[in-house]
Amino acid sequence: MARRSSFDEASAGFRAHLPDLNSPRFTTAAKQSVYEYTKCMQDNRAPPWLYDLTTTWEKLLAESYTGVTSDGKVKDGLFSAEHGNAHVERAVQNAEDLLSSLSVEQKHQLTYPINARQWRAWSNPEFLLRPFGLRLEEIPKDTAQSILAIIQSSLSPEGYQKALSAMRVNHFLGEVVQLPNIMNEYSYNFLLFGTPSASPSSPWGWLLYGHHLCISCFFKGSHITLTPSFTGAEPNIIDAGKWKGTEILHKEGNLGLKLMQSLAPGQQQKAQIFSKLRDEGMKQVYGNSNNDQSKADELITDTWGPDDQRHQCGAFRDNRIVPYEGVVASELTYEQRTLVLDICNEFLLYHPIKAREVRLKQVEEHFDETYFCWIGGFGDDDAFYFRIQSPVILVEFDHHSGVFLTNKEPAKYHTHTICRTPNAGDYGQAIRDGAERLT
Repeated sequence: MARRSSFDEASAGFRAHLPDLNSPRFTTAAKQSVYEYTKCMQDNRAPPWLYDLTTTWEKLLAESYTGVTSDGKVKDGLFSAEHGNAHVERAVQNAEDLLSSLSVEQKHQLTYPINARQWRAWSNPEFLLRPFGLRLEEIPKDTAQSILAIIQSSLSPEGYQKALSAMRVNHFLGEVVQLPNIMNEYSYNFLLFGTPSASPSSPWGWLLYGHHLCISCFFKGSHITLTPSFTGAEPNIIDAGKWKGTEILHKEGNLGLKLMQSLAPGQQQKAQIFSKLRDEGMKQVYGNSNNDQSKADELITDTWGPDDQRHQCGAFRDNRIVPYEGVVASELTYEQRTLVLDICNEFLLYHPIKAREVRLKQVEEHFDETYFCWIGGFGDDDAFYFRIQSPVILVEFDHHSGVFLTNKEPAKYHTHTICRTPNAGDYGQAIRDGAERLT
């Protein structure tokens, strides 16, 4: 059985891979603002793979929104806003309070139409590629706290704590690599869409995005949609400073490993779609500094890349076609199906409890179309990837190699997770009407 990831092991692991802060990469970045840092990457096309990827993201953002599917065809009738599942009044009041405190210029920066394409403009690298909305570190602290109050009143208490932990780990990483101007607890952008209201006839929402944390929130009356969401951490603990003891994304991984280890050998073989985390059978494209446009389509469909590594549904992958792979949940034991729900519960933690209960019931109702797949080994110490996918949910968990840390191979102290609602469920698209709909 899987053992719990040790805080001490994670601390020792990442501390053994600290970078040389006297290298040009860090000495240059230490003198830059986040805008200068981003421009430097773009002007120098360095690293080449990231520059090439950003041009691919532009192409993906320009596409009309369809939604993640398993076969390119959206299944209708899966979602409804008839039954409210969130207490929206406090979030509405906090949003109105924020708006009343802003200048005309700040309101203009913050607010967007309900159907604005900026909903889909989030990204998780530390580079600020699209400086939409208000950036928390650039506004008065009281205003930043007002934004956090909107987020807090929208999420569950445990979900809000998870979001804070991700922001604090980002701050900690900025301290570790001495780049607080690029990574800190407030290096996030916030956008407000529509007019805050508790009425179903006036939907609204918000978007928070930055390094290792991106959350989309859509309200239609008392119905809430909180996907897509991205949560990551490098490292996934804080072992020093005022937030010492913080850890994040351990439980999701432990539950996934427990499920994989509980399968019968034949099921493990079926679930394990690749035995290596970077397998020769994966579609891989290498970036180039000349931005070879002949590679653009391949960058859209690759199954391993330096950015998302094994993830299929990261930033700008709103229309990704992800075929079902692995073992189907209906063939699992009761205990194993309970683990599937436990994993999904962790990925849905941002949702208020009643909304989460509705989502978990949806997952359970589609167990005959719910697939669990795995990449990598499944020993206690192995890094790995797994995905749970059905018509109503898609979650991905991935251990990554270092970006700021120096580990060349994926390790358990750098984690990326994604939660999506397939079939036009992301951004609440499936329950939007007429002019509310994203295009």
